Amino acid sequence: MNSQDRPEIPLALTYDDVLLMPRRSGIASRKDVDTSTWLTRKLRLASPILAANMDTVCESRLARAMARCGGLGIIHRFMTIEDEAAEVSRVKRPEVGATPRLHTIQPQRSIADATKLLGRHNIHSLLVVGDDERLLGILTSRDLLFSENSGVKVADLMTGGGNLVTAPVGTTLDEAKRILHERRLEKLPLVDAEGRLRGLITSRDVLRVAENPNAARDSQGRLLVGAAIGAVGDYMERAEALVAAEADVLVVDIAHGHSEHALRATRRVKERFPGVELIAGNVATPEGALDLIEAGADAVKVGVGPGAACSTRIVTGVGVPQLTAVLDCVRVAAERGVPVCADGGIRFAGDITKALAAGASTVMIGSLFAATEESPGQTVVRRGARYKVFRGMASAGAAEARARREESQDVLDELAANVVAEGVEAVVPYRGSVTELMHQLAGGLRSGMSYLNAPSIEALRRNARFVRITVAGLRESSPHDLELAE
Repeated sequence: MNSQDRPEIPLALTYDDVLLMPRRSGIASRKDVDTSTWLTRKLRLASPILAANMDTVCESRLARAMARCGGLGIIHRFMTIEDEAAEVSRVKRPEVGATPRLHTIQPQRSIADATKLLGRHNIHSLLVVGDDERLLGILTSRDLLFSENSGVKVADLMTGGGNLVTAPVGTTLDEAKRILHERRLEKLPLVDAEGRLRGLITSRDVLRVAENPNAARDSQGRLLVGAAIGAVGDYMERAEALVAAEADVLVVDIAHGHSEHALRATRRVKERFPGVELIAGNVATPEGALDLIEAGADAVKVGVGPGAACSTRIVTGVGVPQLTAVLDCVRVAAERGVPVCADGGIRFAGDITKALAAGASTVMIGSLFAATEESPGQTVVRRGARYKVFRGMASAGAAEARARREESQDVLDELAANVVAEGVEAVVPYRGSVTELMHQLAGGLRSGMSYLNAPSIEALRRNARFVRITVAGLRESSPHDLELAE
C-alpha cells in the first residue's frame, strides 16, 4: 500500500485540548443561569451531574445525597439482585408521606393512655385506627388541653367523620401542600381505597422539601434514582427486580456498548419494560450511538477509556478521546431527540462546561465522587491524611470481588489464569461531603455559562466556540510561576 492509498487518520481531541471562547454577556450573576437538563427523553434534572455506577462510588447513601442536590446517582450492579433492589428502595423510601413508624392509637383507649403516648414519643398528635387499620380520626394535644376526665375515650375527643381530612396514597407533594394550606392543617393522613392508613404528610415535611427546591424528585416527592444492569446473565431478572423497587431509570452497563449482546439486551429490556426510561452504553462513535437508539435507548452513554481508573486504551489500543466522541455521538443523537451522557474524563468543573457545550446533556463522574464521605469506598489514612479507595470496574480487584461474591472456586481459578485488567485500583484524597463537591462543580459550570452569555444549557450549546490549545496553553491555564502557600 502506497501513501496515497492509506486512509486519512482524523484528529481526535479531549477536554485538555480545547478552551471555550468568552463572549459578550448580559448575565450579571452566575445565580441567573439555569442548569436543568434532560437526562433521558422524559426525565429532567435540575443539575446535569450523575454519579457513576461503580462499587466504590455509588450506593444508596450517595444516591440520596446526589438527588437532594438535583443530580442523580446510579446504583452499581456488582452485588446480588436482592441487594441492589434494596439499595434502590432505600433511596425511594419517602422523605415525606410515610414515616418508619406512624404513631397510632385505638379509639377505645383512654385519654390518659393518649397523653402518655404523646409524652413518650415527644409528638403532638396520634392517628386513631381500628383493628383493621382503617383510619377513624386524629387526636392532637390541643384536643386534650382542657380535658379534666382522664377516663374519657379517645373516640370522644378525636376529630373524625366528616371533619377528618385525608388524601389518597399517591397524592403529590404539591397537592398536599395545597390541601394543608386551604384547610389550615398541620397533618394530612394518606389512606388507600379501603380507608386504611398508609402514610402521613405534615407541614414540616413540606418545609423540609422546600429546603432543597432543586432536588430530583418524582411526582410523589420521592428522590429519583437510577440502577445498572448488565447485558448477559441475569440482567432481565435484575431489571425486573429493579423495576419492582421503583428505579426511575435503568442503565445497560457494559464497557463495549456497540456489541451484539449490548444491543440485544437494550432491545429486550425496553420491550419488556416500555414504561421505564433506559440509558445504554458505552459507545464512542456515531454508529454505536445510532444502533443503541434504534434498539430502544432513551439516552446514550458515551465514553470508552476516559475514566480516571480505566486503562482500556493502554491495554487494548482502543478508544476515542472524549471531546471528539461526544461531538460525534451528539450529532446523530440530537437528530433523534435522544440525550447523550458524557461518561468519564471529568477532572475539573471546566470539563463539565466543555462536555455540555459539545452537546452532552449530562456528565457522569466517578473518581471525584469516590472521594466523598457518602461513597461506599473504604476510608484509609496515609501520613496523617484521609483517602478513599477507588477502582475501575474492569480492574483485577473488582473482577476478583465479583468472583468471590459468586462463591465459585472455578471462577476464581479461571480468573487468575485469564483476567486481563482494563482498570486500576488507587486511593483518592478525601473531599468531604457530596453537597460541598456538588456546590463547587455546579458553581464552576454556572460561571462558565455566564462567560458565554448562556442562561440555559441549550444556550450554552448554541453559543459555544471551541479553540484548540497547545501544551503551553494548557500549562498557562493552570496556576503557574508561583510558590504555593502551605
